[in-house]
Amino acid sequence: MPATGLDVFDTTLQKSNSWLNELMDLMGWQDRQRAYHGMFATLHALRDRLTVEEVAHLGAQLPMLIRGFYYDAWDPTVNPLKERHKEEFLAYIAQYFKNDPTVDTEQLARAVFAVLRSRVTAGEIEDVKHILPTEIRELWQ
Repeated sequence: MPATGLDVFDTTLQKSNSWLNELMDLMGWQDRQRAYHGMFATLHALRDRLTVEEVAHLGAQLPMLIRGFYYDAWDPTVNPLKERHKEEFLAYIAQYFKNDPTVDTEQLARAVFAVLRSRVTAGEIEDVKHILPTEIRELWQ
C-alpha cells in the first residue's frame, strides 16, 4: 500500500530512503536519523561552496525530498563561501554532531560523496569537483 497515496511523494520517499540506506551501509550505521543529519550537513557544506549555477545543476539531480533539505535555509547571496581548507569544511559538518562526537566527519563526507557519485551523473560530479578547492576535492576520492 502506498505510504501517501500520491505517486510523486511515494517515489521520492522511496528514492530518499534508498540514498539514506546507502549512506548507512557505507558508515556502518543503523540509525536513519543519524544518516539524515549526515546527509543534510554534508550537502549543506557542499552547497555553500558551489556557485549559484552549480547549486541548481546539482539540485536538479537530487530526489525531491533530498532536494528540499539541500535548499533549506540557503542564501544564494553569500555563495560560494571563500573557505578553502578541508578542516573548515569538516568543521561545518561537525557542528551538526556536537552531541555525537564519535562521528568521523571526514569518513562521513567521503561516504556522502560516494552516494552522490553513484546516483548523480558523472559529468555533474566532475563539474562540482572542478569548482571545489583542492583540499575539499580530495574528499571525493
